[in-house]
Amino acid sequence: MRTDGYKVAVVGATGAVGNMMLNVLEKRDFPVREIVLLASGRSAGRSLAFKGKEYPVQELTESSFAGVEIGLFSAGGSISAKFAPIAAEAGCVVIDNTAHFRMDPDVPLVVPEVNAEAIAGYTTKNIIANPNCSTIQMVVALKPLHDAATIKRIVVSTYQSVSGTGKEAIEEMLVQSREMSTSIQWTRDDGVDKLWAGLAPFRTMSTEVYPHRIAFECLPHIDVFLENGYTKEEMKMVWETGKILDPAIKVTATTVRVPTFFGHSEAVNIETERKLTAVRARELLSNAPGVKVLDDPKKFEYPLTALAGGEYDTLVGRIREDESIANGLNMWVVSDNILKGAALNAVQIAEVLIEKYL
Repeated sequence: MRTDGYKVAVVGATGAVGNMMLNVLEKRDFPVREIVLLASGRSAGRSLAFKGKEYPVQELTESSFAGVEIGLFSAGGSISAKFAPIAAEAGCVVIDNTAHFRMDPDVPLVVPEVNAEAIAGYTTKNIIANPNCSTIQMVVALKPLHDAATIKRIVVSTYQSVSGTGKEAIEEMLVQSREMSTSIQWTRDDGVDKLWAGLAPFRTMSTEVYPHRIAFECLPHIDVFLENGYTKEEMKMVWETGKILDPAIKVTATTVRVPTFFGHSEAVNIETERKLTAVRARELLSNAPGVKVLDDPKKFEYPLTALAGGEYDTLVGRIREDESIANGLNMWVVSDNILKGAALNAVQIAEVLIEKYL
């Protein structure tokens, strides 16, 4: 590790994840000698605060990476596809938050609590990939259980907040919610048929971000549909879990967009080769890095998105044995998708990188 710190660029600095990256760099006192904030031309000229000072946002160009040693990218796959190799060629180690490089065999896909040793492979392309947010929280929770009993199969259903799509999705849900709330007149003394009648005009509400209304609705559709009937988000969880945790694990996923602002929740069912009791699973998870167990049903204590917001750890609860099979467990996993699901994981990768490899 260099004693004088590093020149760090944040690409997509004005976005939700980019903003959070700056926040995490500051809170974790990452050794930044010089910060470079990069975004599209329309954001150039703005300024963002970092460690008590204001820094101008510069337009991202091919010459933006002179002298930059670490680049945190979160500006979209097409931007990473073009500029990450340019930055890498200039000597910058890129930690990319998009899906573009994740399944590239020459690019490490890393969750530090799970496979930090994979970072050593960054030298092939000077690029490290940050996994999908829903994959990150799941593998953080499953790593200690896999080490103890070898997971054979995972069945996961996700309940993902609109912030995973971006600021426009948050705004769309707010606008739709306000319109519906102010338009529907109903009291608990009214019949349910009156409520249904009030909701009817909103069945075909106009949308821009999602194909259907998201306010007061659940959409079993994240990313594009593929030929096998799954969405790309679902297959990301399959592909990425194999690359990060173990390619022998069978994974099937259903991903759902739900009307919450921040935090992704997951119902995870696993089948293991060796018996793992709920008591032992709680013990393992309670001692695992990056995990916080909240599991006391008698006190109504279990993970919630409200508890996960701003939390570095992944929250795990509702740990119970699957009574339908010999070696099965169910659990509920919740994490801040903007924090651990993106910005924090990227900074943690950078921390390992400077400690062991730069």
